[in-house]
Amino acid sequence: GNTLGGVMKAADMGTLSKSLLLGACGMPGNTAYFGLLEICKPKAGDTVVVSGAAGAVGSLVGQIAKIKGCKVIGYAGTDEKCQWLKEIGFDEAFNYKKVGVKESLAKAASAGVDCYFDNVGGEMSAAIMSLMNTRGRVAVCGAISHYNDVGGYIKVTDVLPLCVFKELMVEGFLVGRWKARWMEGVTAMAGWVMKGEIKVRETVVE
Repeated sequence: GNTLGGVMKAADMGTLSKSLLLGACGMPGNTAYFGLLEICKPKAGDTVVVSGAAGAVGSLVGQIAKIKGCKVIGYAGTDEKCQWLKEIGFDEAFNYKKVGVKESLAKAASAGVDCYFDNVGGEMSAAIMSLMNTRGRVAVCGAISHYNDVGGYIKVTDVLPLCVFKELMVEGFLVGRWKARWMEGVTAMAGWVMKGEIKVRETVVE
């Protein structure tokens, strides 16, 4: 990957398809693995929320969180995606186009939210962060809601007061930070895929 600079030798994938090195056992996999485990530091029993949950990264984040013993709630943009999230082990999955984020999450996460893996930003993140527990952890991976803003970022609810009163830890990251541990992530993800603990849906383009 160019964000890492240079070329790496492909990992030995055993019986797994080498194509997984582009996904679950590659950059998306390591983004999920290190972003969730190093920044959110989920503990068994924590409630983890993932936005953009049906994407390459989000779907893996939710499954890693389940492996770690967490309750996992995902937000995606179609009923089909939400159905698939339930199939791969998410406890709850909501179509944000059909439900209010705050209302649905208040019901689903009655004990509050401990970790939030943010792929979306914007008002959805403000709503989720408003329901976080004291000293909750937020890993900011992407801000899809802003990518098409005309003339710079649109105004969204200011989350800084929430960060103060809830003492939230909010950290943005680029996966290249863990370049020195790259193979650790690939190996862990490949192990979970082989054991069937992580399910992968590949999109193949000829």
